Amino acid sequence: MTLPAPALSLFANFFSVFETRTMPDRPFRTGDVTLRYRAEGEGPAIVFLHAWTLDLDQWEPQALELASTMRVVRHDRRGHGGSTGTPDPGRDADDLVALLDHLQLARPVVAGTSQGARVALGFALRHPERLSALVVDGAPDCLGAGEPEASGDALRASLVALARDAGMDAFRRAWRENPLMKLRGENPEARLLLDRMLARYPGADLLDDAPKGGAPIDAKALARLTMPVLVMNGEFDTPA
Repeated sequence: MTLPAPALSLFANFFSVFETRTMPDRPFRTGDVTLRYRAEGEGPAIVFLHAWTLDLDQWEPQALELASTMRVVRHDRRGHGGSTGTPDPGRDADDLVALLDHLQLARPVVAGTSQGARVALGFALRHPERLSALVVDGAPDCLGAGEPEASGDALRASLVALARDAGMDAFRRAWRENPLMKLRGENPEARLLLDRMLARYPGADLLDDAPKGGAPIDAKALARLTMPVLVMNGEFDTPA
């Protein structure tokens, strides 16, 4: 499947012009969690996976543009936004399979950013027959190079300590200004959107003594991908 031109420009302009709309949130029960999701539009399907601490509203600008020609699906991954449970990237792929089955979606494009990109990669490796193409935006280091992964572990440890010692409000203030999260533009709608998503993030994984993670993804695993893959990185992206 070929992504329409607007999709590429909107990925490149992450958190672009945001227009408030009223779209119905729908609950979907799978296993021990209830996921909040939205599905709109008709045509070839694309499923969006959001970054850590964010939720499905991250993709509102893209949904606004693409729903006129595509079936756009997005959900809060477990433990984020309006979904229940504790964040667990290792189980996100199973949740996505269940949601695709529920919506009867066959071989959509799957797109993710940051931690959502790692989830998308894991899903593509485990279920290559379930998607037609893969888009990863700002994916965390997946090649086991060592230093970037260690840097990400140190950042998480500092954020966990801040949340536990000073509370979630302090965590949100610090995380909002971190280079991995900080907005570079002055769009007030984008800032309001980010603040609303961070306010909804429960932070259950920050208080979990046994943080979860997806299966390791290395160069040998990536070589097994056979579907079209678009890899994107922004000008200000840093390893995590």
